[in-house]
Parts: sequence; C-alpha cells; structure tokens
Amino acid sequence: MIIDVAKKIRKNIQKVIVGKDDVINLTLVAVLCEGHVLLEDVPGLGKTTLARSLAISLGASYKRIQFTPDLLPSDVTGLNWFNQKKQEFEFRPGPIMSNVVLADEINRATPRTQSSLLEAMQERQLTVDGETRNLPRPFLVLATQNPVELEGTFPLPEAQIDRFLLRVSIGYPTEEEETRILDRFHSEDPLPSLEPVTGIEEILTMQEERKSVRVDDSLRDYIVQIARATREHEEIDLGASPRGSLSLYMASQALAAIKGRDFIIPDDIKAMAPSVLTHRLMISPRAQLRGRKPESLVSDIVSSVPVPVEK
Repeated sequence: MIIDVAKKIRKNIQKVIVGKDDVINLTLVAVLCEGHVLLEDVPGLGKTTLARSLAISLGASYKRIQFTPDLLPSDVTGLNWFNQKKQEFEFRPGPIMSNVVLADEINRATPRTQSSLLEAMQERQLTVDGETRNLPRPFLVLATQNPVELEGTFPLPEAQIDRFLLRVSIGYPTEEEETRILDRFHSEDPLPSLEPVTGIEEILTMQEERKSVRVDDSLRDYIVQIARATREHEEIDLGASPRGSLSLYMASQALAAIKGRDFIIPDDIKAMAPSVLTHRLMISPRAQLRGRKPESLVSDIVSSVPVPVEK
C-alpha cells in the first residue's frame, strides 16, 4: 500500500517540481516518520513550491511562517485574546496549528522565537499561558535557510538542529530540467490546479505500517556502529546522539517501504545516512581548516564500517 500511495504523491508533486526524485523521496520519508526537514539551499530552487505541493498532495492543512528578526513567539504559537463581546479570553491559534508548516528562513528569527518551535517539533504540542494543546496529526515542519547569505541571521542551536529528521539540499537543476521548467511555467503556474491524491487518515495508516518494516538484528547493530563511529572519529568533536541513530533506523524503514519492501537492506541505511547524520555533527576546528565537510566525513564513516553479510 505504501509504495502505491508514494507513487501517486510523487507523480502529483512532479506536475509542479521538475525532476528531483531523490528530494521528493526524502520528503516522503519524513512524512512516514512524522519527522521534520531542514531545507538548506540558495533562493529560487523551489523549496516553498515543494512544501506547498506536498501539503496539497497529502490533502493536509498548510501554513507558511516568514521568519524575521521582529517575529514574536506568539506569532508562531498563537495567543489568548480578550473577546469583549463574550467577556472572556479566547485562544487564537497560530500558524503552527497545521499539518504542514513551512518555516521560511528560520535562521532570521531571534533565538527566543526559534525556541518556540522546539516543543512543537519534539512533543507535537504547544503551551500558551500554561495551557497545553495538541497539534494536528500528521505534523511536519519544513524549515528553510540560506547557507550563503548569513548577515543578520541567528544560527540554529544544536538542540534545535537535532530535532530535524533530515537535512536536504535541492540543488540546481540540470540543463534539461531547467529547459522543462521554462516550458512548464511559460503560460501558467500548475500549482493552483494541483489536487490531493490521498488523505490524512491514509497517511496516519501508512505511518503505522512503516513501523512494521522488519529490521534484522545485524542491520540494527550496523546502524549503531555507524552512529558510534561518528562519536569516535578524530575530526569530529560532537557525533550523532542516540536520537540520530533512531532517526537513521526510522528513515531506513521508510525508504524500504517507499521502495515496496517490508524489510530494510544495507543500501537503505547507506542512502539515508548523509541526510540523517550530517547536520548532527560538529566538525573540529582543525578539520574545518583542512576543508573537511560533514558530508565527506559521513561518507568516509559509512565506507569504513563493515557491512553485515548474510550467514
């Protein structure tokens, strides 16, 4: 069932997004894990369009939050306001009370406003004036930031970065893809005419089915060994936490399900490791001076850890 619905969602999104199968698959992995995605790339590559296309395809509610230095936590979570007609306080929900939330340029908000997302992202709930409210399910935050233009920004703290299941870079299109983009958008934008291809109940069912994807003990140990190798690497000051190894476990299950399998294989783990682990690593200053990047370190680690073989 998961593979069939995933195909429908992917095909629907590709009515708007040209190519980028890998990126779409990663967002589907996040949906199945009910995790969050950090989209890092320069402006104009389709991050916002991807988020809107995904929400429409899922038949889910969607809100966009434009993060700026003057944005307040209450602008994200909502607030209690006094209704003079009823002579009582009422809760006015913020944009976070949606299934799919696009946190655009998240690193432009102050740390206080960024932290207002922490409880929502981890606990799927928010607290306003001492009262806790559950967020709708499924709940997915797609946060964007420009890794090049850093003037006037507030870097996300490690605690918040660790809440993201995946870090994804869309990248520039190929020459052929860019030509197709011009052909597709020359007369009108196809996004407004996009229709849902599934619904909330089906997505929640798929999320439960993902949990039943089998993970052999040897592959579970393989995930643990990769995570531990990031903590023991001489060029890494801070390796992946247990949340990172759990994220790799869940993401590998989701990728296997999208590909139509009820079990994971080593290639699933290898494919998901870069997106799951790179943003969780803190590279040593010496390694940074040598030009080492988290992506290359994760690649080295995955290559060095022995792959379990069937006995």
